[in-house]
Amino acid sequence: MDTLSAESGVAAAAAPDRLRITEIFLSLQGEARDAGWPTVFVRLTGCPLRCQYCDTAYAFHGGEWRDIAAIVDEVASHGVRHVCVTGGEPLAQKRCIGLLRALCDAGFVVSLETSGAIDIADVDPRVSRVLDIKTPGSGEVHRNLWSNIPLLTAHDQVKFVICNRADYEWARATLAEQALPERCDVLFSPSKSELQPRELADWIVADRLPVKFQLQLHKILWNDEPGR
Repeated sequence: MDTLSAESGVAAAAAPDRLRITEIFLSLQGEARDAGWPTVFVRLTGCPLRCQYCDTAYAFHGGEWRDIAAIVDEVASHGVRHVCVTGGEPLAQKRCIGLLRALCDAGFVVSLETSGAIDIADVDPRVSRVLDIKTPGSGEVHRNLWSNIPLLTAHDQVKFVICNRADYEWARATLAEQALPERCDVLFSPSKSELQPRELADWIVADRLPVKFQLQLHKILWNDEPGR
C-alpha cells in the first residue's frame, strides 16, 4: 500500500467527507469537448499509474485534506459554470464519487478526467467522463480496464495520447475493435515533444478516421505552468 492509500484509510474513519487536494484553480479548459470554456479545475492528489509523458507528477504526493462542502464552496467562489475534476487519478480516492455528485447537485457542468484504469460505474451520470485509454507508448497500456467501455454513453468522451506511428496504429485498431465512435466522441492528441502535431493530423485525414484531432490549448498558452 502506498503512502497516500494508507493515509486515506486513516482519514476515512475520522472524516468520511474529505479528499486530498493538490490545487483548485480557474483557467481555460484546454482539451476535450469543453475546450476554451473558463473552468475551475479541482486536482486530486495521487495516481497509481506512471505514464512516461505525465505532466502532473507534482500531484502524485502531498496535497491537503479538504471537506467536500468546502471544495464546492471554493469552486462556486470563482463564478463560472464549468468544473473539471482531475488528477493524478481522481478516482483513486473513493470519495471522489461524492464530490462529483455534490458538484452536479450544485448546478455545475462537471467533467471528470480519468485514466480508465479504475471502474467508472459509480460516477454520477450527469458527469461527462473523459476516459484516457493508455497506448503502448504511455508505458501503462496494461492498466486499461476494458470493462469501462460498455459503460460509456454519448455524454462521455475517450482520449488517446499518441506518441508515435505504432501508437497510432494501435489506437486505430482499438477504435474498430471497441466500436468507440459509435459510443461517444473520440479525441486523438499528439504527445508533446514526441510527435509533431502535423504528422498526427495528416494520418487522421489520410485514414478518414472518425475522431477529433486536438492540441492541448493550455500547453500552447502556458507551457505546463502549474495552476494555469
